Amino acid sequence: MNEAMSQTIVPQTLTEQTCFDIREVLAGRRRGPRVMLSFVGPAVVASIAYVDPGNFATNIQAGAGYGYALLWVVAIANVVAMLFQSLSAKLGLVTGRNLAELCRESLPGPWVIVMWLASEIAAMATDLAEFVGGAIGVSLLLHLPMMASMLVTAAVTYALLQFERKGFRPLELLIVALVGVIGLSYLAELLIAPVQWPAVLLHTFTPSMPDRNALTISVGIVGATVMPHVLFLHSGLMQNRVTPHNERERSKLLAFSNIEVVVALGVAGLINMAMVIMASSAFHQVRPEIASIETAWHTLTPLLGSAAAGLFLAALIASGISSSVVGTMAGQMIMQGFVGFRIPVWLRRLVTMVPAFVVVAWGVDATSALVLSQVVMSIALPVPMVALVWFTSRSALMGRYRNSRLTTVAAVAGTVAVLILNLILLLQIAGISGWI
Repeated sequence: MNEAMSQTIVPQTLTEQTCFDIREVLAGRRRGPRVMLSFVGPAVVASIAYVDPGNFATNIQAGAGYGYALLWVVAIANVVAMLFQSLSAKLGLVTGRNLAELCRESLPGPWVIVMWLASEIAAMATDLAEFVGGAIGVSLLLHLPMMASMLVTAAVTYALLQFERKGFRPLELLIVALVGVIGLSYLAELLIAPVQWPAVLLHTFTPSMPDRNALTISVGIVGATVMPHVLFLHSGLMQNRVTPHNERERSKLLAFSNIEVVVALGVAGLINMAMVIMASSAFHQVRPEIASIETAWHTLTPLLGSAAAGLFLAALIASGISSSVVGTMAGQMIMQGFVGFRIPVWLRRLVTMVPAFVVVAWGVDATSALVLSQVVMSIALPVPMVALVWFTSRSALMGRYRNSRLTTVAAVAGTVAVLILNLILLLQIAGISGWI
């Protein structure tokens, strides 16, 4: 009866059309390569976290300081990201609940409060950094003071968040478009920059660590890869799409989800590698000391021309605005999951903006604010990573979809590796890393 009705109901909105198309595929009435398009969305939204302004800063330092030598770090970090985002998507799809909700339902009350506070602070720190990153781009484009640029960025971000009122699909397509802007900008950058492709291939697959400072940058690359807020968000995005009617449909949805994760995170990884390659080609031989986004932009014009600088700016603004939108979505999901209520978008946006305005008003350098946010996220990172591995390994919760032994071993190893690297980063920032 339901299947027959699904064929007679005419979808009225983009979200309804997407749900209808997915149902048609699950029922076997649509086949072919194009059917994948209806399933594209959640992983692309999550992938924004891997090309946010924090990645810009880290990748610029890696390429300018060490050329192509650290490309292998970007590649490995991206593989770890694929694993954990696939686990997050699977959790939401199989259980019908997001990671925050499962934490609230399964863990002791005091633990839930601590986890919520840590996750909330991490989401706010992430959103602050992304908001500041977008404001840097607007400031450079419009030649505005930083405070004025932040107001412009806030208005644009809030306007884009209103797309969510029309269902999940319009906002997903908007994020897909902004990821496309970032990707195409860096593709064009690679056509402009004098890239040594044999060296790129060599260093992508050949590990090397030139010195201790390279280790610091490598830790920053990995530490900025697995982001706490999108581990929560991805499970919720899958939860809020199409509910499977049976195990056959659930298996199909999971297969499509895994394909999307590999493709979306693969594209994000290639963008990150393109950032390093561009920074290496443009700065390594002439300005290896470049470490900030603003300096990189100002230096690009005399080195590679105004087109390269303009493309860099377009990618930065698209990254900052889209990641700020995603950060707000993640913050809402974390609060709703842990404490059971949802706050209005404008209030959530305000909660994020106020700390950012305070930081800038105090005269804190924007790049320093980005670094500080990475430290906060490093402290909070164990919360979602450990919880995610634990939940997806439980037979009572996941049934036949529980992690295989190989997946569990890989996830535990990835968790331990990321946590050790983040500990190293914290020790180095604290100035007590002489033994490393």
